[in-house]
Amino acid sequence: MSDSLPLREKYLALIDEIIQTTLKGKISSQEQVYQMLLKGVSADTGEVFELALSDRLNSIQQQVDTEKDELKQAKATRSLRAIKTIQSQWQRAQQQNKTTEAITSAIREVTLAEAGSRLAAFLRAIDPNRKNALNLQQLQQVSKSLQQFAQADSDFQDISNGINRGIIAWQRLQDHLVSWMYEQSRESLGFGGVPGERGPWATWSKQVNSEFPQALFRYLALEKSAIEFAQLHSGISLRDWVEIAIILQYLQRGLVNWFDQQPYNVKAGSKLSISTFLTFAVIWSQLANGFGSAASIYSAGCSQVMLQILRTFAQRSYFPLYGGIFASFSGKYLRDALNYLDEPLRQVEGTQEKARILTLLGSSQRAFGQYRRSVEFHQQALEIARSAGDRVCEIANLNHLSRTHVAQKMYGDAIDFSQRALILSRQTGDRTGEANALVNLGYSEVMQAQQTEQVEPEVYETAINYLQQGLTLSERLGDVQSKALCLSSLGIAYLVIEQPQTAIKYLEDGLQAAQISGDLYLQALNLANLAEAYYHLQDSEKAIYAGCLGMYLLNQIASNEWHKSAGLLTIIQGQIGEESFRKLLYKNRSNIIPVIGVDGYDYIPQLLEEYKGSL
Repeated sequence: MSDSLPLREKYLALIDEIIQTTLKGKISSQEQVYQMLLKGVSADTGEVFELALSDRLNSIQQQVDTEKDELKQAKATRSLRAIKTIQSQWQRAQQQNKTTEAITSAIREVTLAEAGSRLAAFLRAIDPNRKNALNLQQLQQVSKSLQQFAQADSDFQDISNGINRGIIAWQRLQDHLVSWMYEQSRESLGFGGVPGERGPWATWSKQVNSEFPQALFRYLALEKSAIEFAQLHSGISLRDWVEIAIILQYLQRGLVNWFDQQPYNVKAGSKLSISTFLTFAVIWSQLANGFGSAASIYSAGCSQVMLQILRTFAQRSYFPLYGGIFASFSGKYLRDALNYLDEPLRQVEGTQEKARILTLLGSSQRAFGQYRRSVEFHQQALEIARSAGDRVCEIANLNHLSRTHVAQKMYGDAIDFSQRALILSRQTGDRTGEANALVNLGYSEVMQAQQTEQVEPEVYETAINYLQQGLTLSERLGDVQSKALCLSSLGIAYLVIEQPQTAIKYLEDGLQAAQISGDLYLQALNLANLAEAYYHLQDSEKAIYAGCLGMYLLNQIASNEWHKSAGLLTIIQGQIGEESFRKLLYKNRSNIIPVIGVDGYDYIPQLLEEYKGSL
């Protein structure tokens, strides 16, 4: 502290000087105070200045409180106003110092990096997860500063030019950020519909002038793989890569910001924020896969951006710890999308954010029918969450492990995991975790009772009571995702105990809740189970309608469970004859097309033939 004493005295003198010149009327604006502070206080000694400012403020405040002489008290009051002005302008100056330091730090990181590491250094410098993340204006300053090093090395010229081109493109795209939403009556990100004609990529491709981003947007608009695109463009320049990085990142952030501000808009809200984070993360992961060893620097850069997006996403309050496949993942080229996030995540150290991302991957793998991989993801996430003290994430993974073990018909383990989740959720006050644990416990016990052929009604009554408790709690919490799972599980439970009419009520309500939450897997699962319930009631028409939709949607998200629906439909076809089946399918054509389109409807008979061929 003794080393800072002369500096403290210097800053006390500066404060007194500003106060005195203010009292004499020589300082007439706050801007003058601000400029004096910028000039007089260096950024790295701010703590010493704050101590001096605090001391002087306290002494003047005490003088105001205790001074009896009116003239001296009036002067002290004016001094107090002056030092409060210094205090407010110091906060402003401090922010400016932080901004300057952030820009200086970014330039230093890039220019001091070795040739092969400059792109990685640049991406670290513009990481939105940094404490003092750079805004657009500051990024422009980074670009301008890099120009000073351009003659010494062409990499700096390319990065600077890429930044400038990316910013110009983003400024053109801003006015068209969500215009595509009003050109189509959809509430997804537009990865379905007519390829190349509608949706965000088609709209944005018309607004950018540069060849590379325009080509990428057209590729995505046609629902072609970003992997294939990257393979075709492995000789891309650093300038073009930086340009597309700036454009994609600002598009993603712009969409998320817009959706976050639309909580009551039925076409937007957090559901589409989630879809946006996932969609852009997957695109970056696919690009990383496509560039591969042929352009390893760019491949590593794509993975770096993908992880930055996921880390930002994992910190959001609406991160879907209990969600699965969301509606924006209905497009062909995103069919197995989340698989591509696996490999890059293996290289990341254990963090709380990684645990949450692995949770999402695990639940998605369960939807695909990849149960072993699902368990691996959830076990890894469980360990990381436990180490990080993230109890909510820990409980979520216990719940997911319960659900995955049910899918594997390992009901004893499923009950064990759900009981652990229930105990921990009640200990920590995690009501969403408790609702899911109650559902999983009840669901596991119903399935175990069926497996062991227990017929005692009280066994099922106890299990269904857990499910009802979970439903009541999820409704009280207003948690639509958990409610959808509760309703679906209750529907399946009543199917198991051969009460199809009651099952239909819960499954239809579950379908509606899944549509609101945007969980495509749960929507498909409810339709598949509705088909079974209608079949038990000998209502072939409704069974065919629900079964065909469930089968198609499960197939579209690469879930192996589509075979179960196809098997049921094949049985119905055998019972009523192919001609009657075809007529009933055509009768429901007008109801099916709004959900999956004409191409989807036409694909249904082909799917059934594919299933029969696999027998």
